[in-house]
Amino acid sequence: MSPAVSLARLFAAALALASVGLVALLLLAVTREIPWGAAIFAALALLAGLMWRLRRPMQEAVVIAAAADRLAEVDAAGTVRTPEIIEIAAGLARARALVRERDEEMARRAAVAERILEALPDPVLLLDRDRRVVRANTAARELLGIGVTAGDLAGFLRAPPVLAAADAVLADNIARDIAYKVDVPVERHFGVLITPIAPVAGTAPTAEDRTSPRAVVRLVDLTTVKRAEEMRADFAANASHELKTPLAALIGSIETLRGPAHDDAKARDRFLGLMAAQAERMRRLVNDLLALSSIELVEHAPPTTPVAVTPIVRNVVQALEIPAKARDMRITVTADEALPPVPGDADQLAQLIQNLLDNAIKYGSAGSEIAVRLTAGAGPTGMPGKVVAVSVADRGDGIPPEHIPRLTERFYRVDSARSREAGGTGLGLAIVKHILSRHRGQLKVDSEVGIGSTFTAYLPAAARTADSAAA
Repeated sequence: MSPAVSLARLFAAALALASVGLVALLLLAVTREIPWGAAIFAALALLAGLMWRLRRPMQEAVVIAAAADRLAEVDAAGTVRTPEIIEIAAGLARARALVRERDEEMARRAAVAERILEALPDPVLLLDRDRRVVRANTAARELLGIGVTAGDLAGFLRAPPVLAAADAVLADNIARDIAYKVDVPVERHFGVLITPIAPVAGTAPTAEDRTSPRAVVRLVDLTTVKRAEEMRADFAANASHELKTPLAALIGSIETLRGPAHDDAKARDRFLGLMAAQAERMRRLVNDLLALSSIELVEHAPPTTPVAVTPIVRNVVQALEIPAKARDMRITVTADEALPPVPGDADQLAQLIQNLLDNAIKYGSAGSEIAVRLTAGAGPTGMPGKVVAVSVADRGDGIPPEHIPRLTERFYRVDSARSREAGGTGLGLAIVKHILSRHRGQLKVDSEVGIGSTFTAYLPAAARTADSAAA
């Protein structure tokens, strides 16, 4: 732009701004309020002052206009070829690439953290500042029944001490450790560790902070440790009580053989037989105590492998044919067609059936029949869905009604003398109860004095899968 053009534009701008003042001076000169010379001088002074004040803004406007003209230049293909635009576009591209890389890195870190959280064997919950569960891993969802939409922690952990500890952690940001016990479906013990999550330093609070994780709740399963402690105490108490009689008999027999019956062959044979019987009784007792302890250790963890019950029953019946024939007893087995499998431990189910049959052989009438029946259908109260029922019916003296509720207690015997004479340890039905507890089943006892007893074990049937349904 030429200097003449610039000066003309500057004069035009000053004239426009001074138009009101110039009109006023003209009126004053026409009305002879001021001389014409003074009016002309004042008008020139006003225009000169405005042109001086407008000089720099006008120059800047000219520069901006020129830059705008350059920025608007494009080539024939419509591509911007101005250096400034190219530099700005390159900067924007670099910034966008950095943002995309940062987002991808954050997504990768979030995915890794998600996989780690899901892989943790312990139940883990994340709480927001209002004690709402905002995240729960698989172990926590299975234990507490947390669905897709979570809510307040009180809806899943109905334990006032744990809730109070969570509130305290959210209030003062100090970690706390507390015990938690679950009574159903089986007793379980947990150590609950609640740890605060500090907000990221240097970041301003946002609306999302209210739902951001503020505390981690971790439940450590201490059931095995607790049960091991209880079993050690129970084993010492029970073993010391139950082993006293056979030990006393063994010691007495040994002392007799070393003393008065030292040279008495007939007495020696009799006392050696007594010692063998008492040693066998101790062996059965120790084996039953060890079996009961091993079952209790895993009682809180139900088995998941589907197993067929009918082959297990037939194998056990075959193994017990010899003791049954010794009492002139016969065992019959009837089973429904297409009996569904059950989620179970095959060895423990075999032990359950063996204990029920062993009791029927010991306490049933000699020469009678033991009937084993396997059926599928609806379960008893407290067992929704389809179940498999295994019933063992004997023909014996029966059990008085007042004894039935206590049959599964450890070392409980309806007739102690007869039980010991038959070789019972008083632990058979206790083992049955704990096996059923692990399998989430139930035991029902029906008995009539003078006629016999029927023990029925109910086991939940395995859920049908798409593959099994197609088969």
